[in-house]
Amino acid sequence: MDFRLTARQEELRSTARALTDFIAKYELDCEENNGLPPQAHTEIRDAVLDSGLQAVNMPKEWGGAGLTILEQVTVQAELGRLTGALWDMVWRPANALSFCTPEQRERYLVPVIRGQRRDCYAVSEPDAGSDPQNLRTTATRTAEGWVLNGEKWFVTVGDHADFMIVLAAAGEERAPTLFLVDKDTTGIEMTRVPRWMHTFVYEHPEFTFTEVFVPHGAVLGEVGQGYDITRAWFTEERLMIAARTVGAAERALELARDWAVERRQFGSPIADFQLIQGMLADCAVDIAVNRAYTHQVAWEVDEGVLDRKTLHAKAAIAKLAASEASGRVVDRCLQIFGGRGYDRSYPVERLYRELRVDRIWEGTSEIQRLIIAGELVKRGTGVLRMPSAG
Repeated sequence: MDFRLTARQEELRSTARALTDFIAKYELDCEENNGLPPQAHTEIRDAVLDSGLQAVNMPKEWGGAGLTILEQVTVQAELGRLTGALWDMVWRPANALSFCTPEQRERYLVPVIRGQRRDCYAVSEPDAGSDPQNLRTTATRTAEGWVLNGEKWFVTVGDHADFMIVLAAAGEERAPTLFLVDKDTTGIEMTRVPRWMHTFVYEHPEFTFTEVFVPHGAVLGEVGQGYDITRAWFTEERLMIAARTVGAAERALELARDWAVERRQFGSPIADFQLIQGMLADCAVDIAVNRAYTHQVAWEVDEGVLDRKTLHAKAAIAKLAASEASGRVVDRCLQIFGGRGYDRSYPVERLYRELRVDRIWEGTSEIQRLIIAGELVKRGTGVLRMPSAG
């Protein structure tokens, strides 16, 4: 096994770091103003396009960067260093959009790849979070198309996006189905924009759908494929969360290490104190182990040697381990900074708030544990093994 970055991966890492450093200039503005003005959005969009890192998860023939999963993980680890969730400004179209028909692709996906449109995923509801089977949003078939009624919460980028991917129970059989819906369609209302624990460059609004008509051609994939398409997206997105949280934790450790070396108390740098050294060491362990495992699983996805269920469980392990480890890391790093670590002008404070949601969205830590345990109970400990060359 060769764990060295290839020349291509190192080039991508360097490009992503340069883009991260450019976007980082906007961090404090985003924190102090709960977002960025239109001019900043334009400047960052142009920088993303210049970098070639837009739509890294989409094939080159559609205009995307066409990166492998391991290459995407390499990029996301660098972008994860950003606070204000500014990493989300380096847009990745929802993987579900790869199921577009040619006509849908031209109307929705290609403009997203070019930075001209933005999508958002409307799945969660007041009673359908970790349990999507509790879906209440309905799609009623008519002669001309479908009529949507319901409510969606936690629609990340919902304030900025101009179209939505909406999960609804379709027809009398209540088949879970995805629909492409322009946000300005009659009957869609943004009812509430909550203020969250973190500062996010985009919002996570709540929407209601009242007699929202969409044509038959608005179905994404097939009727009844909604859960399968969404689950496929979760596997990859959980790996990206693992990569981003590792990158965030590494930035926090770099800052805490430098602070510990420079900060003097009782006549010595606090880095001389063994309790500080212990926290630094524990942070390094959490980061190193989770980075290695995330890279391993990303490589396994690219190799295509494992079945879908095993990869789903391994992505759950990566997301669970990395998100919880990053929380431990940033907590220690904030403690090393002492009172200054509680100041919002310091990145460790912002990372402390922002990393907390990674144990909740795209499947809570508890759901990840259920996925992993289910794999162990049903099929044994094979999920722990590396694939063989034979």
